[in-house]
Amino acid sequence: KIAARGPYRHVWVQPAAGDAGTALGGALHVAAAQEGTAPEPMPGTDLGRGWSDDEIRAWLETAAVPYEEPDDIAETVAEELARDGVVAWFQGRSEFGPRALGHRSLMAHPGRAENLERLNHVKGREEFRPVAPMVLADRAADLFTGPLPSPYMLFVHDVDPAWRDRIPAVVHIDGTARIQTVEERREPLVARMLAAFERRTGLPVVVNTSLNTAGRPMVDDPRDALECFGSAPVDLLAIGPFAVRRGRAFA
Repeated sequence: KIAARGPYRHVWVQPAAGDAGTALGGALHVAAAQEGTAPEPMPGTDLGRGWSDDEIRAWLETAAVPYEEPDDIAETVAEELARDGVVAWFQGRSEFGPRALGHRSLMAHPGRAENLERLNHVKGREEFRPVAPMVLADRAADLFTGPLPSPYMLFVHDVDPAWRDRIPAVVHIDGTARIQTVEERREPLVARMLAAFERRTGLPVVVNTSLNTAGRPMVDDPRDALECFGSAPVDLLAIGPFAVRRGRAFA
């Protein structure tokens, strides 16, 4: 309502604008008080921990799970999603705040209405809980009406009627969706995956929800990712440049 009816041309909301945001506010306050230090615009939410490819490989070797290193993990994931597989996506540094925004995500095909119930089953949570669409920023206006860009999944957008039956898994009962727009310059790997999925399906959207199960925090480190993959019916774990497939890991 603020974006649609307020007096502002642009509305920006800090993506962890709750109790967690007080930590960021405290850091900004201290930084502003330091001579020669000036706070900079927030580049994204990937402010948490991250691991090198070698460190991730070491975790996989320790866990003794079979894995592969495809030429392009984005293409591998797009192919699995196009086949209607569920993918656990662990890339880069973890997100700050309550939303999965392309670093610790569970992903699925948006064109299957039953994937909403399916993902809630994977996560072990109530069937009515919604999931959200990730969409390429340069395609978002073709599908959604509302504040754009929307990189932090904070605004509710109207879904164009022509698209509601094409991406039913992410459309709320009132014809809306809480979208995340993805820009290539900020999230090149996610954008590449979305483009590869659109080439296969004609859909520039992927279902995105947080990588965790009910009652547990969002996955942070590789051990968390492997434990979540091992305990939930997920078809593929994309962890760094590596792919772990359920059929091979639990043969």
